[in-house]
Amino acid sequence: MSSSLRDPVLRATPIADLRPTQFTVGFLEVERKRKSWREKRLAEKSETLESHMVPVVIGPKDVLYVTDHHHMLRALHDDGQADVFVVVTGDLHKADPDHFWTLMDYHGWTHPFDEKGQRRGYDELPRTVAGLRDDLYRSLAGALRNSGGFAKDSTPFSEFVWADFFRARIKRKTLREDFEAALAEAYDIARGKDADFLPGWCGAREHAVHPDILKKTLKKAKAASR
Repeated sequence: MSSSLRDPVLRATPIADLRPTQFTVGFLEVERKRKSWREKRLAEKSETLESHMVPVVIGPKDVLYVTDHHHMLRALHDDGQADVFVVVTGDLHKADPDHFWTLMDYHGWTHPFDEKGQRRGYDELPRTVAGLRDDLYRSLAGALRNSGGFAKDSTPFSEFVWADFFRARIKRKTLREDFEAALAEAYDIARGKDADFLPGWCGAREHAVHPDILKKTLKKAKAASR
């Protein structure tokens, strides 16, 4: 029986060999994941790597392009983890370079926008996860989702959609100087009708996060920003 396109690659794949398909991550979210990783025992780390395989697309010259889990990869890289397991979700190795990126865009497998929300050229994408830049608004969106401000959604790069939404509504200075206040402001904005078109919008419903949960998330965000 031939193997499926989505069969996992049951061999260690160097993180350094995986190409990002986006420019940024939220460093606060990376640090949260890194802290969680450090707290795991050796057996738990192995289980995590096996259960969180990294989705990749095979590109020209058989280069592996990451389509998700950039935050996890950066956290693992920063903590000294060398390898991960991957699962192939697309094979475009026959495409010429220009057509390759057209196909990646078509499938929603790339997000070529920088930390200011501006679109950049594909040739400017970092070659490794070590080159990913920090987007404060992506950290804000991640913290907001973790607090229940909006729901996890299948829309590609949904957290970046929320990040761009807040980019025009919450001052960068507030994010830098008082992330806790920015998160509280984002939570109020996210429940309003102006955000009801965004992926995972929860609104002012009975399923909205309990204030005590939000307080705990604010405390964690404040600790991570130190």
